[in-house]
Amino acid sequence: MKSQDIRSKFLSFFEEKKHSIVPSAPMVLKDDPTLMFVNSGMAPFKEYFLGNAQPKNSRISDSQKCLRVSGKHNDLEEVGYDTYHHTLFEMLGNWSFGDYFKKEAIAWAWELLTEVYGIDKDILYVTVFEGSDDADNLSMDTEAYDFWKQYIAEDRILKGDKKDNFWEMGEQGPCGPCSEIHVDIRSAEEKAKVSGKDLVNQDHPQVVEIWNLVFMQYNRKANGSLENLPDKHIDTGMGFERLCMVLQGVQSNYDTDVFTPLIREIETITKKKYGKIEEIDIAIRVIADHVRAVAFSIADGQLPSNTGAGYVIRRILRRAVRYGFTFLGKKEAFIYRLVDILSKKMGTAFPELKAQKQLIENVIKEEEQSFLRTLDQGLVLLNRIVEETKGDTVSGEKAFELYDTYGFPIDLTALILSEKELKLDEKGFNAELQKQKDRSRAASEMSTDDWTILFDDAEEEFIGYDTLEAHVKLTRYRKIISKKEGEMYQLVFNITPFYPEGGGQVGDKGYLEDTHGDVIYILDTKKENNVIIHFAKNLPKHIEEPFKAVVDSKQRYRTECNHTATHLLHQALREVLGTHVEQKGSAVHSKYLRFDFSHFSKLTIEELRDVENFVNARIAGKLPLMEKRNIPKEEAIADGAMSLFGEKYGDTVRAIRFGQSIELCGGTHVKNTADIWHFKIVSEGAVAAGIRRIEAITNDAVKDFYFENNRAYFEMRDLLNNAKEPVKALQNLQEENTNLKKQIETLLKDKAKNIKGELKNELQDVNGIQFLAKKIDLDAGGIKDVAFELGSQFDNLFLLFGAEQNGKALLSCYISKELVVSKELNAGLVVRELGKYIQGGGGGQPFFATAGGKNPAGIDEALAKAREYLS
Repeated sequence: MKSQDIRSKFLSFFEEKKHSIVPSAPMVLKDDPTLMFVNSGMAPFKEYFLGNAQPKNSRISDSQKCLRVSGKHNDLEEVGYDTYHHTLFEMLGNWSFGDYFKKEAIAWAWELLTEVYGIDKDILYVTVFEGSDDADNLSMDTEAYDFWKQYIAEDRILKGDKKDNFWEMGEQGPCGPCSEIHVDIRSAEEKAKVSGKDLVNQDHPQVVEIWNLVFMQYNRKANGSLENLPDKHIDTGMGFERLCMVLQGVQSNYDTDVFTPLIREIETITKKKYGKIEEIDIAIRVIADHVRAVAFSIADGQLPSNTGAGYVIRRILRRAVRYGFTFLGKKEAFIYRLVDILSKKMGTAFPELKAQKQLIENVIKEEEQSFLRTLDQGLVLLNRIVEETKGDTVSGEKAFELYDTYGFPIDLTALILSEKELKLDEKGFNAELQKQKDRSRAASEMSTDDWTILFDDAEEEFIGYDTLEAHVKLTRYRKIISKKEGEMYQLVFNITPFYPEGGGQVGDKGYLEDTHGDVIYILDTKKENNVIIHFAKNLPKHIEEPFKAVVDSKQRYRTECNHTATHLLHQALREVLGTHVEQKGSAVHSKYLRFDFSHFSKLTIEELRDVENFVNARIAGKLPLMEKRNIPKEEAIADGAMSLFGEKYGDTVRAIRFGQSIELCGGTHVKNTADIWHFKIVSEGAVAAGIRRIEAITNDAVKDFYFENNRAYFEMRDLLNNAKEPVKALQNLQEENTNLKKQIETLLKDKAKNIKGELKNELQDVNGIQFLAKKIDLDAGGIKDVAFELGSQFDNLFLLFGAEQNGKALLSCYISKELVVSKELNAGLVVRELGKYIQGGGGGQPFFATAGGKNPAGIDEALAKAREYLS
């Protein structure tokens, strides 16, 4: 059975069971601070489990893209080494929100697996929660056990502990016992030797879990205690790739048609055969897996970067490049070439892959090329470390610096060192890595109390589109303590005019005032699992009384100007550059806006001018805001509204229109484009391959911009003696400066020649070495030229020159290459040790190195110490 048919049969089965079939949510989460990526099928539905929203249908089914590479669920290091772990995987799931429970979930799971898919009942095992004798004091899940007895022999129903059979969303939140379904696909001979029940949950590659049925019936509180949920829910997740392995009769996920097209293409590109040599097989599996994770992430709007989710994606891609570089001998970019195969294979189920194919290829190719350059640079640095190493062990601190500062993989370092018959101080490296993790963990450490509920039945409503003030009632609150922000309070109201951060727009600020005149400042507003949360440093004194909530109108107005400008900018870019332009991210603040978009080249001055003129023409046109709220998404799209890849839209949406600009948007906007006053682009540049970024300003920021530029212009004219043509006057100064520089360079060269002639006569013979340590009046370039010229004329040369420049000290050491070999002298080590006398440091190659410092008074002492190296 083909993988596409397997997915279709699953969804059709649950559609017949009255489930709504929904598309996969984007993998990158934007309103859940506890997760970077969707790491399980239930993550997009957390708001329903938490009771913060009601689903349109109490029964839902889908195939959800998941990524497990960070946090608690981290499978990255296992990927490639076994046959069933992945970074990106599909999770087939069915959910019940307060509808059916254990009986139906178990019956339908058994029916689908054994009757629809035709899996032999004799290769299946199930597990149930055995209970716990810890503080929770939970009893065995006899209800699930009794339901399973109707379908499977009791000796195939295994009891599992809390680790394996009690599922929790996190340290707090909904949780409950679960039943896992495992499959044993070993040969008959293997089964005769060892029973499958003894291999369940033992990480055996052919006895694996394929489906987990979670029975959510408890809520874990901040103090660790459990309470019953008001409604019981079902959350199931079946590994699509593992299911394909079972149904296609193969022994590895990588032997299914989910991966074989990618593996064949890797074989063609690298000329390496899969299935012959284990280390090559691992590398091919790593690349086949990782290209999927990276491609889907980019399609969902997450580009590789140096922070957050972007750093995780970059790390995954670099791991793939590293395996290709080390084990497949690929020294040039090639992984991007797999995107075509991937989009053909999965583009029907996930159309975003086809729509974003060119962008995905461009980004991956540039990232590959960049990391390959890093590897080349790292090899040079590693060779230098090897040269400076005394003994047979390279310092863990040095290896960590290479890893942390330059991104050079530690396992590649260890491999190269072993080839050079050197060892790596792994203990020292791990100690440095742990220090970094501890610093990072300490910086993000946060504790969260349980919510204190004041009004349990209160429904939250955002009214900030229509008003900036309202009388509100506090419905719940909780205290949070973070290392970064200290003690804070999160407040939730029955209604709120405060816009929560979202869609690129920052959250509102403002204040609360009670009837006693006490004021509490709202420092930020965010949305978490469909709840609007207001951040304050203090808890209001009179929490059960009503408050007047007031949004900072000046900040909101400036933010609205910038948000509306992003819509007009998007329209302008598509008009000026072409309809291939799509928004790839935005940031809308009160002071500026940032807009990322797909485009293949730098914008010319004329194109930037045309874009600015287009936006300002719409501002001058005084276009009114035309808004449609809570309309079906299909209706908005049919009306011409643009939707963005990577955004999660509900069944109903809000459409914003200014003239011909129509977009789906939940943010706030000006009532008329005339309110923006003026639009000005302040920068344009590249973010990644095929992604450009424009930063721009509007309204008051534009007025300040022109004022500052006008002031700078008149200051410049004053410096140019009020020249009538200041630009021409500056050009004349530049030409004059260039000519003077040339004259200075000539004089310095003459000076260096004279000094060189004098230095020849000062060389001393010390144990057969031509030695000189002297302070000279030249810059760094002049000193280097003199040293190398002397080196071309004399053998066995050891030079140490000191110089003082602009109050700073400089040491330069030159050692003839024959001395580097015969006497094991090293200029880099010399300047590093002598650099302490000038309160500085440096380095370089064994034959030439420099050091800089802030203590010129130490130059003479450093020069005096140089002779000791020759004794």
